[in-house]
Amino acid sequence: MSEVTKVNDFLWEIKKDESLGMRVPVRIIANESIVNQMQRDRTLKQAVNATMLPGIVKNMLVMSDGHEGYGSPIGGVSAFDAQNGIVSPGFVGYDINCGIRVIKTNLTENDVRPRLGMLMDLMFKNVPSGVGSTAKLGFTTSDLDKIALEGVDYVIGKGYGIREDAEFTEERGNIEGGNPDFVSDLAKKRGMQQLGTMGAGNHFAEVQKVEKILDERIAKSFGLQEGQVVVMLHSGSRGFGHQVCSDSYCQKSDYLRNNNISLPDPELTYAPIGTKVADEYLGGMRSAINFAFSNRQIMMHFIRKSFSEAFGKSPDSLGMDLLYDLSHNIAKLEEHDVNGKKTKVYVHRKGATRAFGPGSKDVTKHYRNVGQPVLIPGSMGTASYILAGREESMMETFGSSCHGAGRTMSRHQALREIPMSKTFSGMKSKKIEIRVRDKKLVSEEAEWAYKDVDQVVASIEGAKISTAVARLVPLGVAKG
Repeated sequence: MSEVTKVNDFLWEIKKDESLGMRVPVRIIANESIVNQMQRDRTLKQAVNATMLPGIVKNMLVMSDGHEGYGSPIGGVSAFDAQNGIVSPGFVGYDINCGIRVIKTNLTENDVRPRLGMLMDLMFKNVPSGVGSTAKLGFTTSDLDKIALEGVDYVIGKGYGIREDAEFTEERGNIEGGNPDFVSDLAKKRGMQQLGTMGAGNHFAEVQKVEKILDERIAKSFGLQEGQVVVMLHSGSRGFGHQVCSDSYCQKSDYLRNNNISLPDPELTYAPIGTKVADEYLGGMRSAINFAFSNRQIMMHFIRKSFSEAFGKSPDSLGMDLLYDLSHNIAKLEEHDVNGKKTKVYVHRKGATRAFGPGSKDVTKHYRNVGQPVLIPGSMGTASYILAGREESMMETFGSSCHGAGRTMSRHQALREIPMSKTFSGMKSKKIEIRVRDKKLVSEEAEWAYKDVDQVVASIEGAKISTAVARLVPLGVAKG
């Protein structure tokens, strides 16, 4: 692999090497410590492999939370020409539209602390979590088909939330082009009873307080102030999206084999835009995107219900408005500047979030003057952040930012090296209430298995990709 060279304190580059088959350079947004860390595994090698695929434009990006993934690195952003490019499930991931939703309240820590234990019990009961968790809300195959087409509007119509919630969701909670005909019966069967469930792994519902406001003007636009309690929810498309991805890998592998197309890594399967197999993946992926938006919408309904039960007040009187919901595993048709020309491209964000800047017509009018909220969860027990997209991101990163802290250990390594007792005692020392389905697996998500989120965010802000608005700290966490 070519040498990693420094452009500035927060930008690094692997220059295009045509002898390796690279079509574009790799650009890494991180400080020196994080870049050195990335070179200990296959993160940057995977990024180089990604530059070899047809139709890739401008550069392959790795965000400061980047780490080794399946095929493409997590924390990777790539864009492919909409006419001559490709679409790849490996550049999106198995948990299609895994994403973050932040719900505001008008409560403070002093309000919440006396009832925190009860509140966490209620959230843990009302929002099922863990491997294979189900909610059994009575959804049918017909409902799933309508969700694939209509997204959150359909479940809001069923009583799960209010119409205003859609306005504060990326794509208004409904990306166009979902097609249930391109979703297998097995995917629908897996998803049927999983709407309204969190799942396992790094998914969580966390009660947090705004510890510090870092940009007063933008915070005011977002409706945030110091001491305020919010809820951060992290989940995706569950078995529905996982099966869509699995089915697509099989189809694309067959396509490549039948057309004698070789790959730098067999995990980088793809299909050229305009082919039947690409159209089928896009229709299925968009269906899973709408499933995930709807899943988080339903969970928010039950989080509101939990607060209402704990405080004896309506969600409206508790100020439980949606701040924003955004995806970090997605491929979208967007228009960006490529070599000085506006070009339609399929932007693949895998473990990366959209971060559109001020003035973008794709940002809700409520935030258009300050830029889109960018929601960054830390690891379990550490800080999280709310950022805002900047104009520079539109020019430098296809309007993208990081999505979290980013792992430094695999889950298996974390379980081997971090005792369960250390994880629980660390949470207890910070007075964080924790509810978890499987205590044996809790160290998978321990803070020591992740990068320092403060450094990750400082790198993004130093590169002028997003502006830090607020730092949040946890009070209670419920997870699988």
